[in-house]
Amino acid sequence: MRPILMKGHERPLTFLKYNRDGDLLFSCTKDHTPTVWFADNGERIGTYRGHNGAVWSCDVSRDSMRLITGSADQTVKLWNVQTGAQLYTFNFGSPARAVWGPLNRTIVSAGEDAVIRIWDSETGKLLREADKESGHKKTITSLTKSADGSHFLTGSLDKSAKLWDTRTLTLIKTYVTERPVNAVAMSPLLDHRVSPRALCKILRTWFALTLRRKYSFVLRIYGLRYFAPLDSKVHCLLSSP
Repeated sequence: MRPILMKGHERPLTFLKYNRDGDLLFSCTKDHTPTVWFADNGERIGTYRGHNGAVWSCDVSRDSMRLITGSADQTVKLWNVQTGAQLYTFNFGSPARAVWGPLNRTIVSAGEDAVIRIWDSETGKLLREADKESGHKKTITSLTKSADGSHFLTGSLDKSAKLWDTRTLTLIKTYVTERPVNAVAMSPLLDHRVSPRALCKILRTWFALTLRRKYSFVLRIYGLRYFAPLDSKVHCLLSSP
């Protein structure tokens, strides 16, 4: 397989996201400008200008019409994918990350203040906040959702990952690790969650329903779309849907 080299950003990548159909790839970086590309040939389609800090996360709606981005400038922005126009800005008191809720009717946000919030995607109204007693105690570094949007997973510097119900913000499970969690992922097919740590050689997979460790091993992985070992400083990693 011949790799496709995409050029356009001026600073390191922080996050990558395919749309549901897999024909568009969205990239976030420290240069403040989220970018959308054609996935099949690497052609840059356009950029989204408006953030004043590193962009840590993004998520695209199921119909690929709207994009949300979370940034170190303490905002989450809602964009029109086709025109690049800003539709709404959510203001926070700290750097933020965000994903779509079920049916794209809500937006889930989290960040350095360790508070998880649910917003109305049309009005920008705050709908609810997660209970702080059951929530993370330090910065939330990663936020990802299940394929149907019914659940989401958070990773934190407090050495834990937490599984939540999106509609009620109820904590379902807590996964405890030995080191700060830099990134989390949810399998769309299998009944487990994966919590990779960027600076650690150890990768563990847990059963979602039991918290029992399934296996533990030392690994060095070279993939089709990623050409450095995982024990180097990894910031983002994904494969096409």
